[in-house]
Amino acid sequence: MEKMSPMMTQYLKTKSEYSDCILFYRLGDFYEMFFDDALLVSKELELTLTGKDCGMSERAPMCGVPYHAVDVYIDKLIKNGHKVAIAEQLEDPKLAKGLVKRDVIRVVTPGTVLAGTSLDETKNNYLMCIVYTGSDFGMSIVDITTGEYLTTDLKDISEIRDELFRFSPSEIIANEYLQMSGLDLEELRNRIGFAYSTLSNKYFDDITCYKALCKHFHVANLTPLGIETFPNGIIASGALLQYLYETQKNEMPQLTSIKPYTTGKYMILDTATRRNLELTETMREKQKRGTLLWVLDKTKTAMGARLLRQYVEQPLVKRDEIVIRQDAIEELCENYIDREELREYLQPIYDLERLIGRVSYKSANPKDLIALKNSLEMLPAIGALISKFKSQAFVKCTEEFDALEDLYALIDASINDDPPMLVHDGGIIKPGYSEETDMLRRSKTEGKDWLADLEATERDKTGIKGLKIKFNKVFGYYFEVTNSFKDLVPDYFERKQTLVGAERYTTPRLKELENIILGADDRLKGLEYDLFSEVRDKLADEVVRVQKTAHAVALIDVFCSLSLVAQRNNYVRPKINEKGIIKIRDGRHPVVELMLHDDLFVANDVLLDNHNNRISIITGPNMAGKSTYMRQVALITLMAQLGSFVPAAEADISLCDRIFTRVGASDDLASGQSTFMVEMAEVSNILRNATKNSLIVLDEIGRGTSTYDGMSIAWAVVEFISDPKQIGAKTLFATHYHELTELEGAIPGVVNYCIAVREQGDNIIFLRKIIKGGADKSYGIQVAKLAGVPDKVVQRAKELVEQLTDADIAVKTKELAQTGAVRSPKRVVKADEVDANQLTLFDTVREEDILEELEKLNIGQMTPMDALNTLYNWQNKLKNRMK
Repeated sequence: MEKMSPMMTQYLKTKSEYSDCILFYRLGDFYEMFFDDALLVSKELELTLTGKDCGMSERAPMCGVPYHAVDVYIDKLIKNGHKVAIAEQLEDPKLAKGLVKRDVIRVVTPGTVLAGTSLDETKNNYLMCIVYTGSDFGMSIVDITTGEYLTTDLKDISEIRDELFRFSPSEIIANEYLQMSGLDLEELRNRIGFAYSTLSNKYFDDITCYKALCKHFHVANLTPLGIETFPNGIIASGALLQYLYETQKNEMPQLTSIKPYTTGKYMILDTATRRNLELTETMREKQKRGTLLWVLDKTKTAMGARLLRQYVEQPLVKRDEIVIRQDAIEELCENYIDREELREYLQPIYDLERLIGRVSYKSANPKDLIALKNSLEMLPAIGALISKFKSQAFVKCTEEFDALEDLYALIDASINDDPPMLVHDGGIIKPGYSEETDMLRRSKTEGKDWLADLEATERDKTGIKGLKIKFNKVFGYYFEVTNSFKDLVPDYFERKQTLVGAERYTTPRLKELENIILGADDRLKGLEYDLFSEVRDKLADEVVRVQKTAHAVALIDVFCSLSLVAQRNNYVRPKINEKGIIKIRDGRHPVVELMLHDDLFVANDVLLDNHNNRISIITGPNMAGKSTYMRQVALITLMAQLGSFVPAAEADISLCDRIFTRVGASDDLASGQSTFMVEMAEVSNILRNATKNSLIVLDEIGRGTSTYDGMSIAWAVVEFISDPKQIGAKTLFATHYHELTELEGAIPGVVNYCIAVREQGDNIIFLRKIIKGGADKSYGIQVAKLAGVPDKVVQRAKELVEQLTDADIAVKTKELAQTGAVRSPKRVVKADEVDANQLTLFDTVREEDILEELEKLNIGQMTPMDALNTLYNWQNKLKNRMK
């Protein structure tokens, strides 16, 4: 049997304890990987694969990365979905007896990254825990870089999905039972891109979880934390905390509080709505430019950018909370000079939340502390400015604001203004902070002067003219006295070595200087590290104070950003009502108006309520602006509920519990679903979950199938949504089925609108204005011409549409006559309502009259609805004749 080397035996033991991780094993100035880890990492990071003798017949595959650049390599592996265990040397190799002790000091996972390129400073990096109890769910979410820690109880899978899309976690841990809940984890992973792992049942024991939370927050029970009434949330939170303890190897001091929340506190936005409204990323390029967040985000700090993103993704549903935000924004608009001064003070502030997170984690380096100091320097001026404001949000902000001047003074007194990046390189501590460091530092530069002074002093005292201080590596510093002067050597000289013609001595003072000079560099670096760690620990003790101030700074930054955007883009403060009315005068699309460079955006009005204006049927040609109009209504509503001012001349917005959108067509090839299947799935979700307080945006329902199937589905959907007993939600419904305009008057609350178009010969001009009434044409061929389709194709299309229209009307007229399914504007006549003997038009007396009328009809000028009405009239005549 092959015998492993002691080092490799140690490595394999550690690897067996972290078999699901890539093990970074510290050897000197490198982190090394062996065996399968080396093969994987060398391929993914494009590292040179070498080998190491370890007592086996073959060399073990090996690759490595330098310790000072390890974060870059770990980031790449984390982005690829791996976990990395970092095994560090636990003792100084120079002082170790035998094999250096090593152990894992931290496991890095996608949800526990503390720094590096994998962290976007404008987004939270959430780790989520989900527990399924067999009937309902518990959820807990944490961002260890900022200290945010949340928990809630959820009833069903739809709520789980909503929260997943709201938080977009980078990592999810769960109990084994979650896979039996019916939640399609694979589909969600493809959409969101999180890492997923299950934990054993021991993590989810309710008593263990309860005790873990009590111990962490130093409470006897969970009532003071406000989470006592969230039994499943407690299990999820406790399991999450245990997972962090196990992987991070510390007590997570930055998690200073846990906040319960309920899903009803925020507007619910499903994945389709987030995508279709392009809230934080565009549908095609997946970038920020061109999104609502891009318009609103003029923040100066990373904390502000993250908080604004939360506002956009989590609109409020309580009027009082919205008004508090509006008041703060309005006050900043009225005091714009103070606002601009605030923004100047915010500019130099670094990411306080993540800086104090690293400080409490003991991973902050000297440059992090200087970044913290430079940020703290701005706080007194900010505190003085916000104390002038009177709105409720700013008054509360002022009460909680802490200028942290003592922490600034501590860093300013102790840490050099331009320190090194690494904590063991020295040059960290300022002169004057520590007498011992000052002396050690002087010994490096003034040591020769000290020795020369001692040499001169002793020469004068002893009278030995040739007395010299010399040095060698074996004996260090010593006085050398030739034999001719040996009789003058004083008693306090201690002999170190006898030579043929001389004696070497030392003295207590020379020993002291020798110790100072020879060990000065190493001792100085060690002392500076200890003092740095001491300062860092003092700062870590104040994590709660820093976190509170960081949140206040983020809030100020968000209000300044929203105020600036409101003034710059000519937004107005919307009224917020709970009467079910959405009334907008001269509303504009917040993104599109900024993307237009050569044209002015055409503003439009909106009126939706729960009575006579419940559903707007919008018709008009492609490219005319139907989708833009509907999206702008949804975005203005959302902006109002996040507390922002809105792009309009005037707005009165009713609180909505959800916004639903079904816009555009896209195949879901990954799950094998066609355009029509995706469309119907989204429609199904809307019809099952919408309420009378929801806002629904539907664009081109039913176009993914045959004309009459599509029209029938669209018609049925309008009927269902408009019925107050079913849904009764405010709805914008764009369609090319002009027959649906007949629903105005037939169904209460349905109103027709269309996009104004001006015809110039064969060309059309889009006026982009919404007017009452229905469109009578789709202008498809004209749009094709505008899009640059060759003239020959356009001309042929004109010929074909005339032929097809004639043929379609004639055929459909005959088919409908035979089946008896005849529609009218006011009523749908079903076949079972008509006597079987009356189904055929031509088997009764005076069929010549009917034939004569049919012969005179100009079918080419009839719409399908006209044809249906004519058939209905003929059928009524025949019924009356039979009576």
